[in-house]
Formats: sequence, structure tokens, C-alpha cells
Amino acid sequence: MDDQNKNLLLATALSFAVILVWFLLFPPPEPEAIDPNAEVPVAVDAATGEAVATGPAAAPGAATGTAAEAAEEIADAPRVDINTDRLEGSISLIGGRIDDLRLKDYRVSVDQDSDIVQILDPVGSQTPYYALYGWAPGAGLTLDDVPGANTLWTADAAATLGVGSPVVLTWESPAGLTFTRTVEIDEDYLFSVTQGVENTAGGTVSLAPYGVIARHGEPADLKNFFILHEGVVAMADGTLAEIDYDDMPDFSVVPSEGARAEVTQVAENGWIGFTDHYWMTTLIPAPGSAFKQVAKYDDRRGIFQTEAVLPTVQLAQGETQQVTTQLFAGAKEWETIRAIEKGGVDRFLDSIDWGWFFFLTKPIFAVLHYLNAWIGNMGWAIIGLTLLIKAILLPLAFKSYVSMAKMKELQPEMEKIKERAGDDRQKLQQEMMALYKKEKVNPASGCLPILLQIPIFFSLYKVIFVTLELRHAPWLGPFQDLSAPDPTSIFNFYGLLPWASPEPGSLMALIFIGILPLFLGVSMWLQQKLNPAPTDPTQQMIFAWMPWVFMFMLGGFASGLVVYWIANNVITFSQQYLIMRSQGYTPDILGNIRSSFKKSVQDGAPANKDSKPKGKK
Repeated sequence: MDDQNKNLLLATALSFAVILVWFLLFPPPEPEAIDPNAEVPVAVDAATGEAVATGPAAAPGAATGTAAEAAEEIADAPRVDINTDRLEGSISLIGGRIDDLRLKDYRVSVDQDSDIVQILDPVGSQTPYYALYGWAPGAGLTLDDVPGANTLWTADAAATLGVGSPVVLTWESPAGLTFTRTVEIDEDYLFSVTQGVENTAGGTVSLAPYGVIARHGEPADLKNFFILHEGVVAMADGTLAEIDYDDMPDFSVVPSEGARAEVTQVAENGWIGFTDHYWMTTLIPAPGSAFKQVAKYDDRRGIFQTEAVLPTVQLAQGETQQVTTQLFAGAKEWETIRAIEKGGVDRFLDSIDWGWFFFLTKPIFAVLHYLNAWIGNMGWAIIGLTLLIKAILLPLAFKSYVSMAKMKELQPEMEKIKERAGDDRQKLQQEMMALYKKEKVNPASGCLPILLQIPIFFSLYKVIFVTLELRHAPWLGPFQDLSAPDPTSIFNFYGLLPWASPEPGSLMALIFIGILPLFLGVSMWLQQKLNPAPTDPTQQMIFAWMPWVFMFMLGGFASGLVVYWIANNVITFSQQYLIMRSQGYTPDILGNIRSSFKKSVQDGAPANKDSKPKGKK
């Protein structure tokens, strides 16, 4: 391995070390406490110019009050059940809120007795999070004339929302308007909400339909990790926006919204909502329709909110208007979200956080997904993906390892040049370049495979950390969640005993690492023995410790990523060994290992013996 390769590997190791130290010294801040009894502000809706209430407990069109009063009222309100093969929950008839939703296919932990995941919670719970719809009043109407967050709707007492079984809510306004809301759901997580209004009174009125997703405070399980986006995710005419929760309090105050907000006018296609690590809730107006997209933060009550406000409609006496929007509330499953995108929702697959290397993460995950579907095990699918990646990079690897073999042949001559040059760096460089030119060796040819491996590694790390399909994905033995760190350690004799190892992320877990990091360190160490060691004693010491530093650094990473790196090291070792043998050189691995223990750093000689060409002594 030439100096450029060594410096590149050294830089990569130091980068990992800096990231690790940073998160140990500067952990994410704790979320601020929220006052649940703060009053709801009132503002002016920009779509109509009329006074409306803001904030999730009193969204556009709702009356003001306190969170405690609203929680008591909502707790006692009648509800309509939601029951499908994948969802269960209920809709509150106060505001027609979709505020109670659980995912039947997902549990809080790998324990099959643990609770199923709940993604929406009503006001009054510890983490209120819900979706509601309504109409903002325009000309000829007041707040009392339109349904809002606290309107009491009526529904069939025996109604249950299910696939093929819609629920219809109705409300008669004092102004003589009849409002209906029809809620449907598909076999996955996509709701369709059709808001209708009939003007049975005299005169023409104007009003604007809206949808709101409100979240009281930050999520309890917020990761605050730089590789993952959590917060607002929105698409506006092909432009993706991702806004973290901690950035929303820095919004400018928008008088028309009554809070800190960012407002975007969408011309044709868009959607907006909140994304968590694995779950998402998103408002999706009909494709091809214009609407106002709002991301809002109510700093009086610590409430995050997204809105989709559709254009104002004019309604003459006897006329009826309807508008349908969709609501995605569920797990960020790749196949489910891709099907919605194919159904006409523009770039909905980008709601998954693919990161800067999206041109790599998207195809990498697609291949991993299909391999998992074919093999039926995500751990073996990761190993299969590693084989495919190494096969694609084999032509470049071949050139790199051939170059390394030639460099090893030149090691004795290079040592003589260094002895002759002494401290004269310019003379050393000139003679080295002359030697490379004479022997037709390119010392930089080994860099490209390593440079390609770096973005591939980070892309796979992103895929394993972000995508839902790796969550609670089993492999074998004690490895029942490839998105979590290795659960084994010396404390449970690497999974052979039934008790748990130290809590992931703790100092004990960092020290007493699992079996996978141990295999990683050994595989890196063996791979090093195929390469010539640097002659500089300092570099020699750094490279001697690098496998063991990486072993402890990656001990807390997702076990799926460590499986990938072990497989990559084993395949790389095999490729390099076979290619070097095909060039007439048999690496003396055992000799290199013995030499590494006997070598004294003070004498300045390389720690690894040179591989001997066949037929030479």
C-alpha cells in the first residue's frame, strides 16, 4: 500500500474518531418543558383575510381556550373506531380529529409481548399529535359558521372506519350551511378525506378548506442524530424541504399566521407533514391543485404545526362544493410509499431521508430490498449486497492489487533509495519517481477503490440507520435487530447466556464490545498483513493500532453495518490474496504476523516481511 493510500485510511480513521469524541463531549440537548395551559393565540388567515384561531388545539376556524379544557372535552367526546388489518384507533367527533392511531404490524421492541407502536395521540395524552380538517371563514361568514377544531360532529353510532367502509360526519352550521366529511382508508396507511359543504341559506359565501397536522412538543424518542432528519418534510413543485424541529423556533413571525412560520405557495404538486425515524404523517392535496403550504411554530405553547390551505371557494345559494385531500399516517415502508408515488403523488419516495448520496442510497436500498425478498433474511441480504458491490468494483480492485504486488517487488530497491537519500526529501522523490517510471508502476492506482468504498460505506450506513426495513430485522442467533448495536458481550459470553449485555451507548458497552466488532478488528488486522507497512515508525504504530481502534469505534454502530464491513474485509482479503498470487507473489501472512510481534519500532525497519516472488530467494 503506497503512502497516499495510508494517508487516506488514516484520515478516515481520524474522521471517525472526531465524530465519536464530539458526540461523547457534546450530547444533544434535552427538550425544553412545555406549558400545557398556555392560551391559544388568534390570528388572521392569509387565504381569506378573516379572523381565525391558530394552534393545534384551536386550528384555523376554532375557538380559543386552554389545553386543559380542550383535553377534558376531547376525552369525553364520542368516537368512531378505526379498524383494518394494519391499523387500529379512533376518530374523535370533537373536530373530527384523527388523533388515535396504532400500527398493528410494529411493536415498540423486539419483544413480541411489547406494545404496538402508537403514532397519533389525542390532546390530554403525554405527546398529543393529530390531524384535523376544517373550513376557514371568508366573506359573509364568521368563526361560528364553519367547523373547526372544537366542532361536535355527528356520525352513525355503529360506524367503524375500515377498508371499503367509509365514515361520514355531518354538522349543521348556524348560518344555514350543511357540512359533511367523508373519511376513507386503504389497506395500508392512506386516508382520503372529502370535505363537502352545501349552502342552504341565502346569499353567496366564501370559505377555504384546510388540513392541519399538529404536534405538541418534540417527539419523546427524538434521535437528534446528524445522519437522520426528523421534523417537517415537504415537497413544493419538485423542491424538497426538510426542517428540523430545533430550526422552527427561528422562523420569522408571520402576522397572517399568528406565529412563527414559513409559507410556500404551491402551484401544482406538493405535500407537507412531519417525519420521525420510522413513521410519518403527511397532508397530500390532490395532484395538480394549488394550495398554501405552511410550517408553523407556536412559541407560546411549544406546538409544531403543518398546514395545507386550499384556495377559497365561492358558494351561491343552493350550491354544493367538495374537495378531497389525502393523509398518510403510518410506517415509512419503501414499497408502500413507492406505490403512492406511482399513484400520482409527486416524488413521495423522497419523504424517506436518502441524504446527500441519494444517487447511491436509493439503488443500494432497492437492491438490498429485493435481495431480502428473495433470500428471506436481511443479514444474508447484506452479505449478498456486499458480494455484488465487490463484483462491480473487481476490475478496479484488480488493477489496484496488481499495482500493490509490483510495489512489493520494488520494496528492496525503495529501501536502498531511502538509505541513499537520507534526509534529502527532494532527492528521495526524484529517485522514487524515476524508479516508478522505469518499472511502469503507478503508486496512485490503489487509491480509486478506496475512494469509492468511502461513499459506499457511508451510503450503506445511511440505508441501515434510516430505513424501516432494517428495524427489528433478524439475522441469526442473538442478532435479532440489525438496526441495533451488537447485543453480545463477555458479560453474556457473546450471546450464549440468557441475560443481557450492557446497555448500548453506555461506557461499559463501549469497552466490553460484542462478537461482531471483534471479528471486524481481526479481519482488518489480517487484511493489513497483505500490505507493506510504512517505514516511518510513527505511521507504523498508527497503522498497527488502527484495526483495534476501529473495532471499539464501531462497537456501538448498527450490527447490520458491522456485518457489511466484516463481509467486505473477508472478500477484499480473498480477492487481494488470489490476485497477488496470480501475479507470481505469495503473501507470507504467517511470516508477517510473526514479524509484527518481533519487530522493534526503534530500528526503523518495516514490520511486515515482503512477500516473496515465486521461484526467487
